[in-house]
Amino acid sequence: MTTAVLRTAHVPDAGIVEGPRVLHRLPAGAESRPYELFGVRPLSRVIGAEIEGVDLADPLTGALRAELNRALLEWKVLFFRDQDITSTQQRAFARHWGELETNPLLPAGDSAEVTRFSRDASMPAFENIWHTDVTFRPRPAFGSVLRLVKVPPFGGDTMWADLAAAYDNLPAGIRARITGLRAVHDFVPGFARFSDPGFLERRRHEFPPVEHPVVRTHPETGRATLFVNPSFTTHIVGLDRAESDELLRLLFAQAHVPEYQVRFRWTENAVAFWDNRATQHYAVNDYAPEVRIAERVAIAGDRPF
Repeated sequence: MTTAVLRTAHVPDAGIVEGPRVLHRLPAGAESRPYELFGVRPLSRVIGAEIEGVDLADPLTGALRAELNRALLEWKVLFFRDQDITSTQQRAFARHWGELETNPLLPAGDSAEVTRFSRDASMPAFENIWHTDVTFRPRPAFGSVLRLVKVPPFGGDTMWADLAAAYDNLPAGIRARITGLRAVHDFVPGFARFSDPGFLERRRHEFPPVEHPVVRTHPETGRATLFVNPSFTTHIVGLDRAESDELLRLLFAQAHVPEYQVRFRWTENAVAFWDNRATQHYAVNDYAPEVRIAERVAIAGDRPF
């Protein structure tokens, strides 16, 4: 959607405009502190950092887990290079943040807790849409740990967007308007692109549509974050369809602004760990007919408020 289209929308005080943007990495009043147990190399102003000096094959101490959690809250997505780990070790790392969830809608790896994405020209990817994982569940995932097993010679990057920065830069009138609103999330629109109708019908009783707040309060940082995404959010409760669609188009477009994003170029055995409560992501589908294989472990989350 272009800026010109947004500026002519019938939403009061709407529009993504050019010029300076508010780019706060930390919540109001928080101060940046040094890290003592590893190095941090920022990849953008507000989101994404490479962690240096941590071997994910080793068990985490309480101190290391606490410092990594602080880094996750501050940078929203952490990257670890050259991690020659097994699927078992990947799951062990993720369990430091909670119970692992399963996703019967996606292909499993060597465990029901591992989702395996193996893509080539015969099996096209459908993750190239901005989305937050499993928001169609009453308790969407806390976060995910993704490991690249096979990297194509070019392409296949993943992008993440900071939804707190996206919220901060909404016009004041829009922030006021969406406060207290709720939206419906449904797995069907996101999976209909690559699933047969019978599969969708069989799974609908397991995953009925749910409502979540349009603006989520992050349970650890307290920051307001946008919590709608074009893959699973269908409409805003209490608005007529035209008004809901128009407002959602504007909110979806906030994740598209480059200043709120980080783009990661994968290397073999690189790992990404992201906060699903504060981000959207987009897997760039530009590598066919080359092969890209990834394994993801998701950590169960809580009910958005």
